[in-house]
Amino acid sequence: MQPLYVRVHPADSVAIVVNPEGLPAGATFPCGLALREAIPQAHKVALTRHEPRQPVLRYGQTIGFANREIHPGDWVREEWIDLPPAPPLDQLPLATAIPAPLPPLEGLTFDGYRNPDGAVGTKNLLGITTSVQCVAPVVEYAVRRIREELLPRFPHVDGVTAITHTYGCGVAIDAPDAAIPIRTLGHLSLHPNFGGAPLVVSLGCEKLQPGRLLPERSLTRVGAGPLPIAGGSPYVVRLQDADFRGFGEMVAAILRAAERRLEELNRRRRTPCPVSELAVGLQCGGSDAFSGVTCNPAVGHAADLLVRAGATVLFSEVTEVRDAAHLLTPRAVNEQVARDLIREMRWYDAYLARGGADRSANPTPGNKRGGLANVVEKALGSVAKAGSSALMAVATHGERVRTKGLVFAATPASDFICGTQQLASMNLHVFTTGEGTPYGLAMVPVIKVSSRTALAERWPDLIDLDAGRIATGEASLPQVGEELFRFILDVASGRKRTWADHWGLHNNLAPFNPGPVT
Repeated sequence: MQPLYVRVHPADSVAIVVNPEGLPAGATFPCGLALREAIPQAHKVALTRHEPRQPVLRYGQTIGFANREIHPGDWVREEWIDLPPAPPLDQLPLATAIPAPLPPLEGLTFDGYRNPDGAVGTKNLLGITTSVQCVAPVVEYAVRRIREELLPRFPHVDGVTAITHTYGCGVAIDAPDAAIPIRTLGHLSLHPNFGGAPLVVSLGCEKLQPGRLLPERSLTRVGAGPLPIAGGSPYVVRLQDADFRGFGEMVAAILRAAERRLEELNRRRRTPCPVSELAVGLQCGGSDAFSGVTCNPAVGHAADLLVRAGATVLFSEVTEVRDAAHLLTPRAVNEQVARDLIREMRWYDAYLARGGADRSANPTPGNKRGGLANVVEKALGSVAKAGSSALMAVATHGERVRTKGLVFAATPASDFICGTQQLASMNLHVFTTGEGTPYGLAMVPVIKVSSRTALAERWPDLIDLDAGRIATGEASLPQVGEELFRFILDVASGRKRTWADHWGLHNNLAPFNPGPVT
């Protein structure tokens, strides 16, 4: 391969090296630019001369300021760039460049599970919710028994998933921020992929009582005796109930309730549903400098197609949006939505400040190894997942999204917490990565999209779609975006299976708890 670089915007003063093994000193690009030193793949080469304090531009935006003289052909390292200030939140434009509605895509469907409340699932799962971490070992034991003894009798059920977590007790349950994990766990319990009626396992003495977890549902208690008729209400097994004599009776009660729910779930069948019933969460993890060039823009193209078909598309990760907020508030459908986005940015600024941290703590060693200099460059690449449509709504942490179109759902950038928070609303997940991660979720399918072909070739049984072909010119961005859109419909319909589900790679859930622990 001849020496190649990618320059995203005509105004950019740096570009990234495409060649998989990097380039040696003296390598010369077709434009005549020669490298003054060896540069690894995905790292930045200076296209122009930079004086100290001069802006370094990528994506047509300032990603930092040179802190030394930089010559054309230099390797522009992380330590050569000073972090710029974040966009001031009180000066952002509000709904000043609202995109015109995209032409609708009509008549598109996927095969999903329609629930009595109208919600649509992409899997058919038995869900078991725990109200406190104390009961997790009992539930995990029961889940093993359910898989071995019960599931083989119910071929139309995809599996059993336990919502275990570290919340529920030892916390200030009435603190203002306690609402975040509580509403998240409540929405997870009623997820469309569970058929809307979970089985709840409680200890009895915990602060997060089942009635607080599901305040709008009547709950049916399951004891050691005959199983009551639930009448559509969630079953609750409380381990401290006096009629349970020992561990065996607790597990037996969970299995009886699970069998009743499995009988109901086994009657569910996939039926054609409009694509507007999809709620697709977008996330990136292990990002590199190619993420904002290949996989994230391809996801953005697919996001536009989903919006055109009437679906809900969620993007998140506050710290990976904060430095690109000035690009998003103009796209808000109205001034209130723009102010809602600013509200979430401001809240998180204050949250980090309380912990003595700021947005500069975000990039990981892997991000930097992959060519990302700082959180500004990372954020500018991250928001490419949001495509080009208008921002229709903003949801706060753990809130269930009910708006169609493009929505910002506030979450931390942590892969596990972001995924857990998005599960409050989504029924399918798209995850982009440059450095690679085996991350997955049990509750919804997770589609992995790589930023580089080298990663897809090294991990052929973990990466579902290679977007690195865009950088080498083997495929166009619209082609890969369209391919991803079709793959999303196939996975949502059960016609194709993601690698994460194939191997059963499912991370533990991690609800966001910014409140105090007592």
